[in-house]
Parts: sequence; C-alpha cells; structure tokens
Amino acid sequence: MELKDLRVTLDHIDNQIADLLVQRMDAVKQVAQTKLEQNLPVFDPKREREKLAQLGERVGDDLAPATDTLFSVLFDLSRSAQHQLIAKQSPIRDTIKNALENTPALPPARPLVACQGSEGAYSQLACERLFPSANILYFTSFDSVFSAVEQGLCRYGILPLENSTAGSVNQIYDLMMRHSFYISRSCRVKVDHCLLAKKGTKLSDIREIYSHEQAISQCDGFLKDLKNVTVTACDNTALAAKKVAESDRTDIAALSSRFCAEIYGLECLETSVQDHGSNFTRFICISKQLEIFPGANRTSLMVVVPNRRGSLYRVLSRFNALGINLTKLESRPLSNTDFEFMFYFDLDSSVYSDAFLQVFDDLEGVVTSIKYLGSYTEVV
Repeated sequence: MELKDLRVTLDHIDNQIADLLVQRMDAVKQVAQTKLEQNLPVFDPKREREKLAQLGERVGDDLAPATDTLFSVLFDLSRSAQHQLIAKQSPIRDTIKNALENTPALPPARPLVACQGSEGAYSQLACERLFPSANILYFTSFDSVFSAVEQGLCRYGILPLENSTAGSVNQIYDLMMRHSFYISRSCRVKVDHCLLAKKGTKLSDIREIYSHEQAISQCDGFLKDLKNVTVTACDNTALAAKKVAESDRTDIAALSSRFCAEIYGLECLETSVQDHGSNFTRFICISKQLEIFPGANRTSLMVVVPNRRGSLYRVLSRFNALGINLTKLESRPLSNTDFEFMFYFDLDSSVYSDAFLQVFDDLEGVVTSIKYLGSYTEVV
C-alpha cells in the first residue's frame, strides 16, 4: 500500500478513538454523579490496577506497556473530570484564596529580614534588591535563617536556591523538608567574584584562598591555574573577606564581591574570576505566613510520590494536560525511607488561572504528599 493510503487508514482509526473518548468522558460524568450520591472517593487504585491488568492481558505482552501508558493517562483525565464535577476541592485552594484576599498590594518597606553570613554577603545584595530599606539580621547558617522565620523572629529570610553555573544548593532543598515556611518572592543576583587581599599583597604572594564552596566551584578554572595555593571553604564569601581582613597573614586572599573589598578595606587583585561571565544566583524570600502579592506567576511545590513505576510520570502528565509549564524539577532523597524521593517543582502559571488551581485537585491519589510552598513573582 502507498503511504497516503496507510495514513487514510490511521486517520479513520484516530477518528474512532476520538469518538470513543467522547463516549468515555460522558460515561465518566455519570460515574462522578454516582460517586457523589454514594459519597465514594474519586480515586479507586484497586479498580485501576485491575483494569490495567485486564487490558494488558487483552493486548498481549508486546503491547501491554503501551496500554499501561495510554490508559494511565485516560484514568488521570477521567479523575480530573470527576473532581470538577464533584467539586471536591483540595484544601490548598482555600489557603490560596485566603492569602490572595489578605495579602497587601505591596511588600512592607522596612521588614526585619534574616540573611546567612555577614555584611557584604550576596544574600545581603539579594535582600536589598527585594527590600531596599530592610533591617537585616545575620545568621551563621542556612538552618538558622529558616528557624528565625519559622519562630517569628524575622518576618522574612533570604536563601540561595540555585546558581546558573554551579547548580542547585542541595542543602537548601534538604532544609526545606524539615521546616515550615512559604516562598513569597524571588530574585536573581549577578555574581561577580573577585580575588581580594590586603593592600600591598601581590598575586604571587598568595598561598591560601578562602571562599564559600559554591564560589569555589564557580571559579574552578581560575583556581586550577594558580600554583602552590590551598583553597579552603568557609560559610560564605563575605566571611571569607572578613577573615582575610582580620588576619595577620599577608599570604591569604578571598573570593568575594567587589562590595566586600570596600567594606573590609581590601584590594582587588583580580576581577570577574568566575568561569562564566553570565553567572547568576537565584535567591528566594521565605516567610512564616503565606503571602501572595499581586501578579504572582510562579508556584513552587514539594511532592513525594509512591516508589513505583510511572509515579513521577503521572504527576508530570497532569501539568501537561492542564497546559502548565514546568520550569524546574529537583529531587532529593528522603531520610529513613526505602529509596523514596522528594520532588521540587517550579510551575510557570498565574495564580489566578483555573488550570493552576485544578492541579491540586488532580494530584489526589497520584502523590503520597504535597506541600504548597507559595506563589510569587521573580524580581529582575
């Protein structure tokens, strides 16, 4: 047969499938009504497993995997339609609605903000981007920043989430699983690492360099070219500059910002020593209470899925079916579990979108747990 003839045959089959889909979704509406009358749950995992087993046996071993994929999507679509008809909505909807009604139009002008590090840290620059007149409290660890917000000591906290060169800050994702918080805003800060030393020090004099491990990773090429130099990690770049300024040694330097050179009275031996010129770190602003400011178009979630085949795919298929763009996916292992993972998602969707709100209803039965982290705008 000619290809055009085969395509005519496929078109005929596809039309039949489309007609059957309409019939199936009509039947789903009747199922939803019956479940509503009998107060039955939308998700029936036993029924779905039995159906997949029957269909797999019907088509044979070669096509069983394809049948599993196709009908799993159909089951997801059917479940979504039932949720809309039964109107059994996720409680997260009410949480979002209350935040939209009670959050002021603008963030506060002079809030108390927790930052990790000391004066001159990149977290301070991020804080000033978000809150130009903020009062800042500095803490020695990321964990302390989370705790300061969680306990109500500070209204907000600033934390680095990812870098365009060095990747994600895994420690932050691990701490996210331990603390209660919401993300209210985010921003990107241009990272420009300089080699700072005491006045009069030459590059050839340097025998040890201090900086944060992320900055060290971002300047790997520059550091490899230096001979007989030890690289030592510390809590952050600003503390590295402070350490150099307060030390009696004249053979040490810090990878830090030009801003720190001004603060701690150091000289800049080399500028822009990071491997890539386009080097940005994304910071998030966390709060104890959920605040959704006008125009929020990004949402972050943490989800735990069952440890079985296709679990993550079923979550991703919901985003695709609702036309929601996924801009970030990160996974972290859960401690004291049998290879279970937490998945972090950033969704590109307006908080006012019906499709966005439908996500929370549709994930019922698909995930083990879901934690809504907030909807916000990224400040550029």
